[in-house]
Amino acid sequence: MTAARSGPAFSVHDIPFSTYGSWFDISPVIAEKTYAEDLHLVSHQNGMHGVLRLVPLNPAKGDRAATSVEATPGLLSWIGGSGRVDLAYESPDTVRLRGSGLGIGVFAAARALTPFSGTYFFHDPAAGAYVFTSYETGRRYRVTVLSGTLAEAAGAQALGSADRGVAISEEAGGSWEIAVEELDTARPPYKSSATFAEIVASAQGTFADFVDAVAPWRSSATPAAELAAYVVWSATVRPTGLVTRPAVLMSKHWMDKVWSWDHCFNALALAPGSPELALDQFHLPFDHQDAAGALPDSVTHSEVLYNFVKPPIHGWAFGHLRRRLPTPLDRVQLAQAYDRLERWTHFWLTARRAPGAELPYYQHGNDSGWDNATTFDPERVVVTADLAAFLVLQLHELADLAGELDDADAARRWAAAAEETQAALLDQLWTGERFVARRAAGGDTWSSASLLDLMPIVLGEHLPGEISSALADHIKAHLTPYGLATELTTSPHYLADGYWRGPIWAPATVLVEDGLRRAGHHRLADDVSARFRALCETHGFAENFDALTGTGLRDRAYTWTASSYLLLAEAHAHREGR
Repeated sequence: MTAARSGPAFSVHDIPFSTYGSWFDISPVIAEKTYAEDLHLVSHQNGMHGVLRLVPLNPAKGDRAATSVEATPGLLSWIGGSGRVDLAYESPDTVRLRGSGLGIGVFAAARALTPFSGTYFFHDPAAGAYVFTSYETGRRYRVTVLSGTLAEAAGAQALGSADRGVAISEEAGGSWEIAVEELDTARPPYKSSATFAEIVASAQGTFADFVDAVAPWRSSATPAAELAAYVVWSATVRPTGLVTRPAVLMSKHWMDKVWSWDHCFNALALAPGSPELALDQFHLPFDHQDAAGALPDSVTHSEVLYNFVKPPIHGWAFGHLRRRLPTPLDRVQLAQAYDRLERWTHFWLTARRAPGAELPYYQHGNDSGWDNATTFDPERVVVTADLAAFLVLQLHELADLAGELDDADAARRWAAAAEETQAALLDQLWTGERFVARRAAGGDTWSSASLLDLMPIVLGEHLPGEISSALADHIKAHLTPYGLATELTTSPHYLADGYWRGPIWAPATVLVEDGLRRAGHHRLADDVSARFRALCETHGFAENFDALTGTGLRDRAYTWTASSYLLLAEAHAHREGR
């Protein structure tokens, strides 16, 4: 292996250590905003669960050793004064650990075992290994000693409250090595011909191939590209349970789902270099489209939620996705996308339009993806300009797809519907100075200091020039040194960590930047892009960011943030290269 292929260093307090395809990570983050003293094996099957504690041990006394933790995409290490412990993924369900000068303890995270919760521990004579079986994940975790000494095995077959696990130490003057596997019920005893060094080199090479594919344009001018690629790569899981395709979770922290608009940004970032994975990201929520045509709110291993939906940005996303793919989609692929987008659009035109109304409505801020934006303060069941604008773009995409599929009548119908919806948007929600929201039942309108009111800029070239210019002026007022605040910082409702009431978010940034650019406001679009890229390069890939300090907030390893950085950095690199 070479240092050049080891990849970027990162803190496991911010970004979990994992690999492509795995449903578990190694991290101190064991629940929302909860950091343990020890690194844990954290599973994302049946929810997020810290299953095993991994504890570096002093070889003489067997107590916890003081160590620092270092991580790169292929190797995680505990470094102590007398030695080190290294961990690497051999496969998505198996990690190997090796140590010298320090031992390792692998213990159940929870002491309590009840008939419905906790982790049972026993020695399996058929495999010659120790096994933890977890109620929470419904999986088993098998520890096989490959070399070294089993210093302790505690709590085997214990019921109730007990310490459970094994401690491994080196033989005199040597080292130790173990394998930890996640499995369902049983498999043959662990065997591997690969050395630890070969496993590390393979893991590093696999990631290097991925980043070369998705960010071949990277340079010193895009210094966060490799780490952004790692966040996406390491958050990808293999198809299991209700996850029908390889899926990029939003995070392998506590936001471990696929939400039905977040996935679009991951699909776009992956499209040029990993087109099959990109198409899987786009289609995964559509695999769970219901009879009404609605997409679920979210999908994860063991649940699909339909209590809310997400905004119809999918026409916008699919148009960009098609243009970014290295080869054109064939007729079957186009027809599948057309059918799914058509059903999704009919949902908004039927289930979400009041009788006689021309514009659709949200039932709650969660439907918009901007959960608690101040646009929804007066009421929640609301006709908003962003929703109408997204629907216009989706109607245009359906018209384009129908034309490519040789259905001229459908193409004309969709194009006419787009024109009619945009005309209704401008007639009913544009005041001459700004867009307003309206009660779904008709009557009262209002405006807010939320960036959400300005999202019709996504219409880009479809907007009259005077309207796009007015929106651009309002957007400038939301710019801080770090990017676009989702609530004006001068608003009495602004909150530094107020979710959509102030912090900077990646999807809003990408949508606004794209709309500005398509509307001809290139200088402002360049400014929005530059500030967000600098924000990520300094503060990482958090779920959102404090608009006045740039500090990362909430989940600190969010894939749509990483993908948005990749999208903006790639576009910048190509513009600079012209």
